[in-house]
Amino acid sequence: MSDSIPPRSLYRETASGTGNYPALAGAQRARIAIVGGGFTGLSTALHLAEAGDDVAVLEAQQPGWGASGRNGGQVNPGLKYDPDTIEAMFGPELGPRMIDFSHGAPDFTFGLIRRLSIACEARQNGTIRAAIRPKPETAVRTTAAQCERRGMPVKMLDAQAMAARTGTDRYIAGLFDSRGGDLHPLKYNLGLAAAAQNAGARIFGGGEVLSLKREAGRWVLKTANGSVSAEKVLVATNGYTGALWPGLEQSLVPVFSAIAATEPLAPGVAAAILPDRPVVYEAGNITVYYRIDCQNRLLMGGRGPMRPIGDASAIRYLTDYALRLWPALAGTRWTHGWNGRVAITKDHLPHIHEPEDGVLICLGYNGRGVAMASAMGVVLAQRLRGEDTSPFPMPISPLKPIRFHRFWPLGVKAAILSGRLKDRFGI
Repeated sequence: MSDSIPPRSLYRETASGTGNYPALAGAQRARIAIVGGGFTGLSTALHLAEAGDDVAVLEAQQPGWGASGRNGGQVNPGLKYDPDTIEAMFGPELGPRMIDFSHGAPDFTFGLIRRLSIACEARQNGTIRAAIRPKPETAVRTTAAQCERRGMPVKMLDAQAMAARTGTDRYIAGLFDSRGGDLHPLKYNLGLAAAAQNAGARIFGGGEVLSLKREAGRWVLKTANGSVSAEKVLVATNGYTGALWPGLEQSLVPVFSAIAATEPLAPGVAAAILPDRPVVYEAGNITVYYRIDCQNRLLMGGRGPMRPIGDASAIRYLTDYALRLWPALAGTRWTHGWNGRVAITKDHLPHIHEPEDGVLICLGYNGRGVAMASAMGVVLAQRLRGEDTSPFPMPISPLKPIRFHRFWPLGVKAAILSGRLKDRFGI
């Protein structure tokens, strides 16, 4: 199965329309051009258009084709690192801005959905970070203490509370954050695209940007059938980044994340699993995450094969693990299995670059893109407009290719195997 073919995902089959934006044709002009029709590109386009700016979005396939339309649908707060670590890494000024921005991103996302009336099955029922063994439990408690000290709406759950919240007795503790939640990511992405277009943004699909060059003081983006001349450009291609900008493709590692979905569960089974409908991700070296959607399907996600897949049989370790958590799933059909590429950076943080005047790059959400990418659209739009009246909430860093990048497929496989062994033996 080629990764250029959209997977047979549950989201694609249940979205009301999958978007059909025309390909760019002929020579056009815009003040700002955006490469990529995912959450980052569309949120930025929306906020630019709402401010009255002239913006064009160029998507190689159709909006929501990449990870923005394939992910686990979890709207989670925060970054990979605990707040104290972020402040130690980035100092007393930038560090707190990063913490406030990333932990507040879910509230922004759900507020945006309400403001735009996007029908995407959004529910803000909280996020649980679940611990199976003592070492992850210690890490979860450390996170909880740091968040509580900053007044965040979090609380620790003991083993009994975790069993009540999840329907399984596998966990010894967990951290509940009421700001998290879930949604149908493809419906959300398509809703953002429609809102951006209604606000005045031009959206083009089915045309990969083949070149980006400076000509006569403007940036010219060329596809197979057209071009856009723009004053400024945002590149927001994340896990599907190619060779458009020198060294960018080598600055991150595209990793496949996979999801398996069941048929709608029997009412009794559905009521016993995650009865309050939070989302869960396990604390450990290799994360497994899951949720129950609005149709009572169980969606299990995690690392899978480093190639496109088309059904759940390719990710048996996820479906077998679900049966271990909830034996009542015996006999349940797994109707869908799919995957897509997320962008992993060396430091596991989002990367924002300004390699030349008028060029802004934002990518590398490391699997936390639903909330972060949505919120980034506001500050990226302000920066592109020259209106950022407050300090930027994330570091703007030099573009640095990863050494020995060509060996990343082997490195990813080794890292996943090592992580699973460490999780198995509690390392």
